[in-house]
Amino acid sequence: MKSPSLETLAVHAGRNDLAELGVHALPIDLSTTYPFTDLQEAVDSLDALVAGEATASNPIYARLHNPTVARFEKGLAALEGTDGAVAFGSGMAALTACFLAARAEGKNHIVGVRPMYATTDKLISSGYLGFDATWTNAEGIAEAVRPDTALVLIETPVNPTIELQDIAAAAKAAGEVPLCVDSTFASPVLQRPAALGATLVMHSGTKFLGGHGDVMAGVVACSDAWAKRLREVRVFTGAILHPLAAYLLHRGLTTLPLRVLRSQETAGILAERLNAHPSVEQVLYPTMEGGDPHGLVGRQMDGPGPMLSFEVKGGFESAGRLMRGLKLITPAVSLGSVDTLIQHPAGLTQRMVSEKARAAGGVSAGLLRVSVGLEAPNDLWTDLEQTLG
Repeated sequence: MKSPSLETLAVHAGRNDLAELGVHALPIDLSTTYPFTDLQEAVDSLDALVAGEATASNPIYARLHNPTVARFEKGLAALEGTDGAVAFGSGMAALTACFLAARAEGKNHIVGVRPMYATTDKLISSGYLGFDATWTNAEGIAEAVRPDTALVLIETPVNPTIELQDIAAAAKAAGEVPLCVDSTFASPVLQRPAALGATLVMHSGTKFLGGHGDVMAGVVACSDAWAKRLREVRVFTGAILHPLAAYLLHRGLTTLPLRVLRSQETAGILAERLNAHPSVEQVLYPTMEGGDPHGLVGRQMDGPGPMLSFEVKGGFESAGRLMRGLKLITPAVSLGSVDTLIQHPAGLTQRMVSEKARAAGGVSAGLLRVSVGLEAPNDLWTDLEQTLG
């Protein structure tokens, strides 16, 4: 079947051999070690896996390779339109592997486009990984790139301001330097950065890919050559995804389009109603005035997405009072679950960066971020309205 739709791919990707195996549900391999009878075959398998190869006749040891993880990776790569994908125990483990793999050519400089997720910002800025970093905005990428630049990193939509970055323009500005795009907020349902020039497409699988708030994961979609480098890093750092988490993620892919599109529809309704409420200072969402200045929805993204942020009048105290009064929406960090979550970025997810950096990135004391779930729009609005007053 040529060029099946994304919805069809989501259901079938990575499952091509199930009929041959005689099963309908995805198999889970929980082995930590794999017996062998032929020593030379085991040696050859070990050498291949340590060198970052995707498969070998024997997985040898779970840190090197796991069939359940590999099956999920194939599914995600199909959705992103890449040769392969490499899965890790968390989104930050996946990003760290990207940084270390990029350094393999001896280059030690990273260009980061702010604003972005605070933990990513902190990891780069802290010096823990020993990189020299230059921070810039989207317009400054080309000027910031140097001969020793190993990687350019952007995030779109941006956490938590829902700002959209032009991936194709960033790839052009990066030139020969690999571009890594954190596409967590969009998922492959709404955005496929590799088709726009990105080298590495990173997701926190904890979010929309898993979709039920019960799995921690990260995954990078990329070319075969980059996948080999990432697997090498994963072998030596021990960051491979647990097979049960891989099973949950692969199962989550089947409903990913349904979940993302339904949540997106509700997010648009809530954004309009919040924007009209007198207690709301502003709503950050691509369909709002000024929310998509480069016209990326419809060109880069297939929709505005299921994430929105809004600023309440009265700052921190008003934000806290609103969250305390909610009955249906859950105050909690993370996102992408079937239930709606709300959190305070300045006090929680963005707290690792300085107050000055938060202000520069548009993260005010009254800003609240909402991950819209699958509840009925009117029920969610009723809950928000009774707390807004």
